[in-house]
Amino acid sequence: MKHYRKAVIAAGIFYFLSVLFFAILTAPGREDPARESLILKLNEIVHTLEDNRLDPDGLGDTDCDVSYAVTDLNGAVLYTNGTVRDGRLPVETAIKKGYPYRYLFVDGQLRGVAVILDDGAGRMGQMRLRMIVGLCALGVLLLAAAAFFGRYVTTRIYRPFRELEDFAGRVAQGRLDEPLSMDRSNLFGVFSESFDIMREELKNSRMREVALQKREKELVASLSHDLKTPITGIKVTSELLSARLATQGGMADIAEKIGNIYQKADQIDVLVNDLFSATLEDLGEFRVSCTDEKAQILTEIVKKYDDRGLVRVADAPEVLIRIDARRMSQVIGNILANSYKYAGTAVEVSYRIVEEYLEMSIRDFGPGVPADELDRITGKFYRGRDWADSREEGSGLGLYIASTLMEKMDGELVPASGGPGKGLTITLMIPLS
Repeated sequence: MKHYRKAVIAAGIFYFLSVLFFAILTAPGREDPARESLILKLNEIVHTLEDNRLDPDGLGDTDCDVSYAVTDLNGAVLYTNGTVRDGRLPVETAIKKGYPYRYLFVDGQLRGVAVILDDGAGRMGQMRLRMIVGLCALGVLLLAAAAFFGRYVTTRIYRPFRELEDFAGRVAQGRLDEPLSMDRSNLFGVFSESFDIMREELKNSRMREVALQKREKELVASLSHDLKTPITGIKVTSELLSARLATQGGMADIAEKIGNIYQKADQIDVLVNDLFSATLEDLGEFRVSCTDEKAQILTEIVKKYDDRGLVRVADAPEVLIRIDARRMSQVIGNILANSYKYAGTAVEVSYRIVEEYLEMSIRDFGPGVPADELDRITGKFYRGRDWADSREEGSGLGLYIASTLMEKMDGELVPASGGPGKGLTITLMIPLS
């Protein structure tokens, strides 16, 4: 509608400039055809009067459609076919009003004055003035009609349409709690009611979907938790059988099979733990409880998960850190499990203090991660191009859970790769107490 207003204003300016141009173009000039016609008629009257020695009766046959007067030298009216106020019309008055006049001579003597009671442009001027006033009035009416039409379009079409447009935007953003105002007097009144009914249906559908997703996640969390009990039983039984077989000879094959059972159960246990943690995060129930701990606890956690003896860990500095020990154990366990699975090399753990954080770096010497994948390896279910189709088992949740836990403990997990074949470094920024 801004363009419409600009167009109306521009059209109005152009229209009134055209009227002004017409007024200038039709303004009377020195060579006015109407005035020249009056002078010709005046000459005809003067000649007739002079031939008839100022006898007005001699003008009976003169074709004259204008008002004129004949005065003596003192301005007294001797004859007129029009109206002269007070019966007097001095030459000075005729000059002032712009009336054409001629002196009358009889026998060579000045006897009077003939005056046309019209300035030659009077009627034309009146017609011109009426035309200008009429055109101006027409322009005002057209502008008023355009303004009324614009207001009608704005209130009945444009504004309701914009409200529908804004409503569609809110629906697209998921803001389904804001109803659409309805006005049956505009052209979109019926549509407004239909759109608001659609909003209500979408809202109800969204609520049902959210509730269904929550029930699904709660079901996954419950099943994950329930699976942990039989998996723990399998691991304990495998350990017990391995211990008993170790005291007996000649059963190496059986001991190996039991070891495989324990390894597979351990892998399942890791996957179930990751799935359970990810589900809790989706449900908003993945919480941490931070306390002050000595930094040496990090070394203890590393040794706990170093079942292959591949980790070379430096001494931790004598500082206090604020962590949830159980969740930090899960973070370090996931990182080492990834390193064992995808690198299978030695792992170096080092520490340094950076401002308000204890920086713990865990570096392997495997194939590393391409630079364009570094920002995505902490994403949910992301495993990387080189490992997505491999035989290595994994869910793509390990680093996602580790990164999420670090954020909840007010820290950060930062991956860095030295390039192809130069390993992967995971740096944990752990807040100091």
